[in-house]
Amino acid sequence: MKTFLAIICTIFCAFLGRAQEGFSTFPEKNKVILPFKLVNNLVIIPVSVNGVELSFLLDSGVEETILFSLDEKDEVPLYDVEKITLRGLGNQEGVEGLKSKNNTLELGGLGFKHQEILIVIDELMNLSSSLGMPVNGIIGYQFFRDYLVKINYARKKLVIYNRAKTNIGKLTKDYTPLDITIERNKPYVISSVKTGDDQINAKLLLDTGNSDAIWLFDKKSDKINIPERNFDDFLGRGFSGPVFGKKARITDFKLDDFHFTRPVVSFPDTVSLRNVKMVDDRLGSIGGEVLKRFHVILDYKNSKFYLRKNANFDLPFHCNTSGIELHHVGLKMVQEKKQRNGTSSSVKIEFSSGNEMDIKYQFELKPVYEIASVRKGSPADVVGIKQGDVLLTINNSQSYRYTLEEINEMLKSDDGRKLLLEVQRDNTILKFKLEMKSVL
Repeated sequence: MKTFLAIICTIFCAFLGRAQEGFSTFPEKNKVILPFKLVNNLVIIPVSVNGVELSFLLDSGVEETILFSLDEKDEVPLYDVEKITLRGLGNQEGVEGLKSKNNTLELGGLGFKHQEILIVIDELMNLSSSLGMPVNGIIGYQFFRDYLVKINYARKKLVIYNRAKTNIGKLTKDYTPLDITIERNKPYVISSVKTGDDQINAKLLLDTGNSDAIWLFDKKSDKINIPERNFDDFLGRGFSGPVFGKKARITDFKLDDFHFTRPVVSFPDTVSLRNVKMVDDRLGSIGGEVLKRFHVILDYKNSKFYLRKNANFDLPFHCNTSGIELHHVGLKMVQEKKQRNGTSSSVKIEFSSGNEMDIKYQFELKPVYEIASVRKGSPADVVGIKQGDVLLTINNSQSYRYTLEEINEMLKSDDGRKLLLEVQRDNTILKFKLEMKSVL
């Protein structure tokens, strides 16, 4: 899945916010450990907003704290609210939103007060359907600015260190240090990129809210060229509408001594970038598909970024070869044979031999997946799969037995794998045989 969250990463608004207070006094301990969910390379953490528990994307590419997708939650109290316009990535104008002041956020026992929150009221900005789990907002700079933060992608744990009680040298002794700059409250690092004959240094945003590996802005440098073998793709949705561009494999990418050969790179088009206010010399972003290959420590205060390889480092870089973009559109009640728990009913069957068998069933809510878009010319497009089709089965297994992330991984296969898909279109059940083909 190409996240659309990746795409929210850089926004700007028609206002200047006043300074906000940081976290309250650190608890009497050296560190706070917070488990997180890793979905499509994105870190999802629990955050309390004015006493209401929500789920947020941890996004180093965002300055503001953003709230949306609250339909299924109890009412969240918000204070000092006014209307604003939000603009960012996308090929349209901005969307209507709200700004709220004097809010209190809590995370893992840490709290910070007098916070500004931006509220998106556009129903299309719905991360929950794209990720297949509830996501109610995004938090970025206000979380990272005061603390040492380690993201352990392998163990799915976030560690927040008490700077006053932490020996940074000891903590980072097995890590490779890189210098970063904090510009407009976002971190940037110099990398090495080779898209053609020339290897160039590229200033990239460190963006934990981007699920892709790398984004490059080819119009910002004549040394960045889109490889001939590429395809047009929908990259996601930002505040200013859908984001389109191309995907391709580049020759080489380096972060210090860490080297990646032929990673998949997204090249957003210039229309999608027109509302984004760039820092000087920025040429793109580094996202979760690269970052998940490391243990990462971010130290904004000392302008440092530390990396250590984890077990994911040598994983191949894949892209969606099927051309199908799925989203979660709701739940349905499903009746299945009872195993242990659940609301159940029973059916007694009598056989001619006189034996009886009592079968119990349970009813559970299961996810419904719909085709959000089909890439033109892709294998899915060629066989006739259409936007709006509801996915019923994959290789004769019910689609609800998989998470959205698991299905997306199947759709990334580029080894000639075949998938038998059954979909519902209006009131008709259709079957399609999809053969995955490498497109890059």
